Amino acid sequence: MSLAIVYSRAAAGIAAPLVRVEVHISNGLPSLSIVGLAETEVRESKDRVRSAILNSRYEFPARRITINLAPADLPKQGGRFDLAIALGILIASGQLEAPQLGDYEFCGELALTGELRPVHGALPIALATREASRTLILPLDNATEAGLIRDVRQHAARHLLEVCAHLNGSEPLATTDMPLNLDSRILQDDLSDVRAQHHARRALEIAAAGGHSLLMIGPPGTGKTMLARRLPGILPEMSDLEALESAAVLSISAQGFDKSLWRHRPFRAPHHTASAVALVGGGSQPRPGEVSLAHHGILFLDELPEFERRVLEVLREPLESGQISISRAARQAEFPARFQLIAAMNPCPCGYLGDPGGRCHCSSEQVLRYRSRISGPLLDRIDMHIEVPRLKQAQLHRPCQSEDSASVRQRVTLARQRQLSRSGRANHLLSNSEIEQYCQLDTSDAQMLEQAIEKLGLSARAWHRILKLARTIADLDQADQISTAHLQEAIGLRRLDRALGH
Repeated sequence: MSLAIVYSRAAAGIAAPLVRVEVHISNGLPSLSIVGLAETEVRESKDRVRSAILNSRYEFPARRITINLAPADLPKQGGRFDLAIALGILIASGQLEAPQLGDYEFCGELALTGELRPVHGALPIALATREASRTLILPLDNATEAGLIRDVRQHAARHLLEVCAHLNGSEPLATTDMPLNLDSRILQDDLSDVRAQHHARRALEIAAAGGHSLLMIGPPGTGKTMLARRLPGILPEMSDLEALESAAVLSISAQGFDKSLWRHRPFRAPHHTASAVALVGGGSQPRPGEVSLAHHGILFLDELPEFERRVLEVLREPLESGQISISRAARQAEFPARFQLIAAMNPCPCGYLGDPGGRCHCSSEQVLRYRSRISGPLLDRIDMHIEVPRLKQAQLHRPCQSEDSASVRQRVTLARQRQLSRSGRANHLLSNSEIEQYCQLDTSDAQMLEQAIEKLGLSARAWHRILKLARTIADLDQADQISTAHLQEAIGLRRLDRALGH
């Protein structure tokens, strides 16, 4: 047969659309052409495939070879099609018999020796292959990552010859069954290391329980970064779906997926010099940015006002929608971005505003200019704004008796379970109708909230966020109804946003 059709997968955001690798060999002058919107890396595969076939003791046909990657309007990049192209040439030239070819999908880059090299995005490929009810053959180095998908049929190979021997039935590949016994416990920075700062610790617990965003304001050295880095240790364990979604984004990124981080919520802390593209993703071939790499995890922005204002403004859309759309002239891509924003900033340019020693010499105009770098609409989307004051020397030298992360995590997990059983989602994701249903107040508390909103000049969005915070605080107390104390604490966690405006 001079025509062979081999199945493979392309990359489109976190999806892996099917690609039919059609190989036709005909009479004519020896040549090899690849059509179907192939990028440079794909077109260069002809040289890798030729050497891999020859070094695997097969014959490279001295005829006219046409390779079509269908659908033709789907961009293809990377070396992931090398294995499928090589197998198509061998089958079309009659050197390889593969009677069950249609039951398989292939993905892998070929070395000149015929060895298989890993590719990015093995996790989305395995998921798509399982949905198509086919068996995946991929490089051995991708086997652990693809094995995170339950019930996926896959074989891992080291060399092109092993794949050929499996297809013709002479030496079948062993089924790759990767048990999910990866240790999901990693030594986290413990909350017991934090001395005093009871108000900040309480805010961190509320943020973990309801998935709320948090802005910490305080002088240098008061523990803002220290607190933020201890948030992953008190967050609830990731569900299977959350773990797979987070791992899929890392799988298609330039850094790849690290199996030791399975079921660990990502913690991303980009430098304040990061560009808008680095934060939300982009490029000629769209790749996920920091907001997507932090999916189901934490995005920590230290020195928040030092970020360029236009960079910060791009956070507004993913904070509300939980996804980011990247549009280019030739293609579009969507990436998930359901992250928890934790930010820190100084109270003024020098950082010592209000210091009793008189160390701050910033004028009111300088302070206002510094704080105005954060726009009102962005600040309105941050659930909590708290102060992290400087500690006294006596507090620093006092023996640390703070509660550890494990104890706090137990309360957080119980509160999150109440939210999931009640509405199926964390409190920060409640819709307007769900807020009316689950965040009801009695008459006196409703009047108190109205007075607070009017006095502080807060928006309708802030109204809803206060109710969500109050609901989370009630859940931490295992209370069915929001009490006056819960509402008062929620209002107190929002009071600094108006202070920043003035």
